[in-house]
Amino acid sequence: MNDAMIVIMGQREQLLEGAKRCIVERGYAHTTARHISAASGANLASIGYHFGSKEALLREALIEMAQDWTDLWQVTVYSDPADPLEGFEKTWIQIVDSFKENRPLLAASFEALTCAEHAPDLRERLGIALASAAAPEGLAKLLGTDESLDEESARAVGRLYLTLLQGLMAQWLVSPDLVSVTDLTDGLRVLLRQPPIHRRGSDPRPIREALGTASLVNNS
Repeated sequence: MNDAMIVIMGQREQLLEGAKRCIVERGYAHTTARHISAASGANLASIGYHFGSKEALLREALIEMAQDWTDLWQVTVYSDPADPLEGFEKTWIQIVDSFKENRPLLAASFEALTCAEHAPDLRERLGIALASAAAPEGLAKLLGTDESLDEESARAVGRLYLTLLQGLMAQWLVSPDLVSVTDLTDGLRVLLRQPPIHRRGSDPRPIREALGTASLVNNS
């Protein structure tokens, strides 16, 4: 690889990093090409050369930022066989506690979802990222789901975790006081004590087993 190619590739990365910085500091809608140029140290013409347009560059930056947020949840997974929901509560408290220091990235991820409504390529790539997070090797594995679960059950747990995560993030961004992991845990305790729900057209299985959480109900 010659020096000119290295410079070109380096400039592209500079633009992406500059665009990310602008999204965090100014928001997607208020970022101009001049803002990106100033933040990246690259000239205005380089935006068109590498990405075709400012909008394409911002979409690419949003995609990378949305993909990066799954790397934030490096948590200690608590496990208590006597009361698994207590471990659930401690684990999710850590996740919510991390929201404050990562607020700009959380906000950017939701901005990406909004922008995807009018950008099919962005919507497609975000869909891939979300599917990866919900897959058995995604959030379910990261948050310590029982490895003995079959693939279908592990995927169900992953989708549940992704839904919980995005819901908590949305509420927290609007008003942190709305988020209570303790209330969430208490709600799960109530739901898991309900009579089993059986699926039509398949082997009857309690919803607790479908989620891989049959052991979450206290025996008391």
